[in-house]
Parts: sequence; C-alpha cells; structure tokens
Amino acid sequence: MGLAEIRARVAAAEEKAGRAPGSVKLIAISKVQPDERVRAVLADGHRLFGENKVQEAAGKWPGFREAYGEISVHLVGPLQSNKTKQAMELFDAIHSLDREKLARKIADQAQAMGRCPDLFVQVNSGAEEQKAGVLPEDTDAFVELCRGMDLPVMGLMCIPPVDEEPSLHFALLAKIAARNGLEGLSMGMSGDFESAIALGATHVRVGSAIFGERTYAR
Repeated sequence: MGLAEIRARVAAAEEKAGRAPGSVKLIAISKVQPDERVRAVLADGHRLFGENKVQEAAGKWPGFREAYGEISVHLVGPLQSNKTKQAMELFDAIHSLDREKLARKIADQAQAMGRCPDLFVQVNSGAEEQKAGVLPEDTDAFVELCRGMDLPVMGLMCIPPVDEEPSLHFALLAKIAARNGLEGLSMGMSGDFESAIALGATHVRVGSAIFGERTYAR
C-alpha cells in the first residue's frame, strides 16, 4: 500500500468529514520495522513516527534525527515508571498515560527538566482486563488529577477491542474528550482510521499499511 496511498486516504477522509486539510496527523508506527523501511519513509519526507518501546526507540531515533534533522517521535505503547526520564528525553508526545503513579513520575520529571512532552490519557474504552488504560467512567477524574499536577494533557487515546465495532469506541472517546475540553483524539489504525477521522480523530496510528507487514524475530 505505502505512504502515498495512506496520505491520499487520510486527505479524502478529512474532506468527506468536512475537516480542514491537514487537520489529522498521520503517525507512522515504525516499531520492529527494519531501518531500511523507515529510511524509505523518511526519504519520502514523512517526519512523524510512533514507537511502542522506549529501548527500541532509543536505539533507532537519535541516529535518524542526526541524519534527517527534525523528526517528531511519539510513544504509543505502555510506559513503565522506571523508564519515565528516558521516555521524556526521547519522545515529543506520550499517548499512554494511564495511572496516577506514572502521572506523578512525569510531573516530578517535568519539574526537573523544565519541560514535558505532550500527553494523551489512554482510555480502556472496552474495559478489557488485559489492556492498559483508565476506565471510561474514571477518565474525567483522572484528567482533573493530571491538570492539578500541571501536566500538558492534550487529549485521549484508545485501542478498541478487536471483536467490536471500532466506531462505537471512537464516538465514546470523542464524547469524553469534549466534556473535558480536550481537542486531541489519538484513535484509528491501519484497518479503521477512516471511521476514526469521521468521528474526530486528530492523530491516526498507521503501521503495516505504510511499511508492510511486520516480521517479528523468533
């Protein structure tokens, strides 16, 4: 499929939804992708990427940033509290703020560093036991808690259950964001980003449709 086609589909979805051109940011999810595939997307001029793991990103992006200049990298996977400092030095945004302990750690680190990446609160919209995230009914209180720590919460993020209609979860996330005065909506992946854009996504996370299928080391 490739970057050009995904960009065209994002633009078409924006237009169909009556959204301004360029109002949706395309995050190219580069986790476990070989460097040559990432390099090809960088060569096409793309500059916004997403990673799942702090360690993998730390081994990859400093070199790419040196070679290609300004690149924005977002953490879209879970963040362990003990990797907070490293993550805050490396990423421009963290999409997986999901618990009070992590919020406090980020707030302390932001104080020490004098800056903080943009933050998205991860909402467990399907209340799945195995999945991280704040439950929908607890999100308002959690956003308020984070604001009380002066954290720059820009929006919400969700990963809908694989066996449910994603648009229901996108609509729920948009509703929670609106009542909390949050504009950022990180939702929609390779298979459903068009319906996410129709429901207000500001950031869509697309990996395999840009880079090709991932091959995990055995």
